[in-house]
Amino acid sequence: MATLLRKLCESASLKRSGSNSNPNPNPCSERAPSPLGAFDPLPPDILMQIVRLLGPKQAAKLCLVSKSWRSLVSDNALWAHFLETHHPHTALFAETALSSGYPLPSSDALNVPRVSFQHVYALRERLPPSVVIDGGSGYCKFGWSKDVFPSGRFATFLEFGNVETPMYTRLRHFFATIYNRMQVKPSSQPVVVSIPICHYDDTESAKASRQQLKEAIYTALFDMNVPAVCALNQGTLALYAAKQTSGIAVNIGFQVTSIVPILNGKVMRKVGVEVVGLGALKLTGFLREQMQQNNISFESLYTVCTLKEKLCYVAVDYEAELLRDTQASFEAVEGLFTLSRERFQTGEILFQPRLAGVQAMGLQQAIALCMDHCYSAELAGNNDWYKTVVLSGGTACLPGLAERLEKELHSLLPPYMSNGIRVIPPPFGVDTAWFGGKIIGSVSYPPSLINIQILFAAEDVTFMSIKS
Repeated sequence: MATLLRKLCESASLKRSGSNSNPNPNPCSERAPSPLGAFDPLPPDILMQIVRLLGPKQAAKLCLVSKSWRSLVSDNALWAHFLETHHPHTALFAETALSSGYPLPSSDALNVPRVSFQHVYALRERLPPSVVIDGGSGYCKFGWSKDVFPSGRFATFLEFGNVETPMYTRLRHFFATIYNRMQVKPSSQPVVVSIPICHYDDTESAKASRQQLKEAIYTALFDMNVPAVCALNQGTLALYAAKQTSGIAVNIGFQVTSIVPILNGKVMRKVGVEVVGLGALKLTGFLREQMQQNNISFESLYTVCTLKEKLCYVAVDYEAELLRDTQASFEAVEGLFTLSRERFQTGEILFQPRLAGVQAMGLQQAIALCMDHCYSAELAGNNDWYKTVVLSGGTACLPGLAERLEKELHSLLPPYMSNGIRVIPPPFGVDTAWFGGKIIGSVSYPPSLINIQILFAAEDVTFMSIKS
């Protein structure tokens, strides 16, 4: 690396000395491409590999060497590589698909960059970090948009306050707790916050309830002097984390599971959001009952949750799994625990709720129903937009869940609907929605939008900033 830099410096020195030694330069020669010095004999692809090894900072400096170097290092593919390498977590997807604001472009336009990636890279380097908050139904995750992972988390229901407390008061307490733990002043940074998937219907009362929640979030944060707020639906954020702008977001929450159709970043409530009355709490309770019936003693629900996370999975073929030896052990805080059928029977209630005494559709049936509605609605030129299913939530991380869902959906739906279906496991585990917020908090929005008060404006996607 040092040798390459030395040669490039020599090239730059030769270029400058050559320019200084010619007091009467020929205008035509000035317009001709400048030489690459000692690198002239090398093929362009080898030169590009060298520049990649140098990194973005040194590559930017090469623009000062000569016109030929400037032309070489301005290559969009080079800076796309730097974006993916030095700004990981779907940076390239974010800059091509999300930077235009709402409404998002159709999938046909996603691969056309609006500005050079070199310019985008420079903008991202100067972009101040945002606070990212995902107030999940079970656990809240918070941190900085430039961090690799959330810096903290806590049980949402412990910090959110009593349900009888006014919404504004609960939200102020909720956000104040996060800012205190992050040790940052609310007025110093913009914030990206997830909006819970709630009030599912397309009725006027549901719309009013969603609007009331958003206004309470904005009021609570703006009263804390937060300079800018970007609020997005949790399902939409999960989709972004999977590098998708359209598809079906399936969130297995604390108490319920929601199946949300999203087209170009917008929740299609008119198509229909399906809700299944099964969530993480029901699965944990079912495992607890199974352990008690099998005389497996434990002292706390925390131990049951840990065993669910460490030992449980979803069987691709439930009947065949009943015939196998599935015994496995895990050393928890309370001691060594050994589970057998409980390992896959716990996740099975997502597909057969009756096993837990719940009268509800199975998860596969609810998703198939949502897909049928999407197909019938004919909302996009490409009628396959709904065939991508993105899972989110801690329980959605159960091994085997995505494979089982794909199998069930292929058996439930006709070929013209099931062909091409893919189910994506939570891209970032339990932090998937938070990572979607991180992506939004890192997008280099065009400078012309900085002083606009409302950047995003839609029922499920809203970006607002306070005027200076």
